Amino acid sequence: MGELESIRVFLAVADQQSFAGAARQLGMTPASVTRTIAALEARLGVQLLVRTTRQVSLTSAGAVYAARAAPLADALEEAAVETREAEGITSGRLRISAPLSLGVQVLPAVLSQFGLLYPETTVDVHLSDAFVDIVEGDFDLAIRVSGPPGDKSTIWRKICKVPRVLVAAPEYLRTHGTPQKPADLADHACLGYRDGKRAELWHLSRGKAQHSHKAAGRVSANNGDLLAGLVRCGEGIALLPRFIIGDDIAQGRMAAVLPDWSAPEIWLTLYYPPYEQLPLRVATFSDFFESYVMETRPL
Repeated sequence: MGELESIRVFLAVADQQSFAGAARQLGMTPASVTRTIAALEARLGVQLLVRTTRQVSLTSAGAVYAARAAPLADALEEAAVETREAEGITSGRLRISAPLSLGVQVLPAVLSQFGLLYPETTVDVHLSDAFVDIVEGDFDLAIRVSGPPGDKSTIWRKICKVPRVLVAAPEYLRTHGTPQKPADLADHACLGYRDGKRAELWHLSRGKAQHSHKAAGRVSANNGDLLAGLVRCGEGIALLPRFIIGDDIAQGRMAAVLPDWSAPEIWLTLYYPPYEQLPLRVATFSDFFESYVMETRPL
């Protein structure tokens, strides 16, 4: 194994603090990782790692070597990626931030098919319903389901509207009655999406008529799948994206509430750091994702 590959193995062990963890990450056997590290230490003439029964840690010499070697390894990897991209080959590492519900329901099929077409691209997905600073978090792009973009420091690309529906379980409506107008929501358990201190406000409209209702029920959450589960259990009414509860409505587990009233539009949007030009792997994934959502898995 060449010196550069040995360095990559060493950095993986340092990051994972485990020979077995590094082996899984690199697709090697633990024995091969151990031999590679031993050969690197013999070549340098110093001990880089301390092995214990619980974990692996860096020696002082190992810490110095890792600090100097990591930027060099990253730079060489980026040079290789840029060289491939100059020839039109999509490769390298792609770091994506996405909301939890969309990531779980939509991304598995997207990533599986993308991997078949672009096997030289590795994808690292971070799922969170919290707002993520993609520049600070070193992401290549973020998938968001939100209102109009307000972040001026990023580039954004609208994909499609994400319809939302007020829903409740049929048994809840049989027990508590079906709201006939937005003001009736005051007499119901309204399960709000809360990501902070303020309760969710449902701004509903029908033509020129408008009504706002604070969804301040007994339970609130910062995840749509959890709210959907509470609705299925008959805990109340929630305003949720159709891609989360479409099957529930089709199969009768949920019913639309106040279907003539609509909530403000939210969009499926891709956000990017302030690139001068999108890297090929980012542009390729963006186009693939948009085509999949628009043609194969409409939201």
